[in-house]
Amino acid sequence: MPVPTITITVKLFAVYQEACGAPEITLDVEPGTVVASVRDRLIEAHPQLTQWRELTRFGVNLQFVEPDQLLHDGDEVVLIPPVSGG
Repeated sequence: MPVPTITITVKLFAVYQEACGAPEITLDVEPGTVVASVRDRLIEAHPQLTQWRELTRFGVNLQFVEPDQLLHDGDEVVLIPPVSGG
């Protein structure tokens, strides 16, 4: 019996976009997945992102959220690494 999944869109910026080679990706995750696990999944696939693990902020559906925010089918996730500028 297949494991049920939900589909989310992940918008990527800066180092995440460079590592993944795209401005956004679509992921299928299990119900009950939290937003931090999306970051961890990308870091697992792209170990060069490890240095950004504790510095990344999260957004879901245009709202800043905590790392333990539960995801729902159709959510739009944004991973926001620190940016430099002036």
